[in-house]
Amino acid sequence: MSTGLIVLVVILVLCAFFVIGLYNRLIQLRNRFKNAFSQIDVQLTRRYELIPNLVETAKGYMRHEQDTLQKVIEARNQAHKVQIDLSKNPADPAMMEQLMMAEKTLTKSMGTFMALAESYPDLKANTTMNTLMEELTSTENKVSFARQGFNDAVMEYNNAREVFPNSVLAGMFNFAPASLFEVENEKVRQAVKVEF
Repeated sequence: MSTGLIVLVVILVLCAFFVIGLYNRLIQLRNRFKNAFSQIDVQLTRRYELIPNLVETAKGYMRHEQDTLQKVIEARNQAHKVQIDLSKNPADPAMMEQLMMAEKTLTKSMGTFMALAESYPDLKANTTMNTLMEELTSTENKVSFARQGFNDAVMEYNNAREVFPNSVLAGMFNFAPASLFEVENEKVRQAVKVEF
């Protein structure tokens, strides 16, 4: 074997290891943002489980507000359905958009619910309601924290797949860009106010 052929084989082997390393790095980053979404998934599930208990507690006090209570439950059910669908593939940008819209609707209906609940002193004094509100506040904070972790993981993945030469490899192996979990409306960016 000639020296030139040996050098060529070594260069090809090094290139193969380089490509394998880039591919494995993209896989790790994609798995990291999917795992980060699973953290959001856990907190959203907890949130969606708390909301019906909150509404059920309020029903006895807010008899004349059935329309508002129904809207909260419908918004919760829609957001929960989208969240379940998205948890199967957190890289799906269309499903992420649907979740952001469903969360926006849920937050709006929860805001209306909270505003109405303020006008019921007996409801504000109810210990079950206060406990549920504290749990919801804690869960909202956890959702925000998990969303930040997810968005950080998505940004790292997207950055890695967009830089050269990773972008070539990402295109070859269909590493699609991931979508951030953002809340578009500035009012919605704030956690639901749950003070009693």
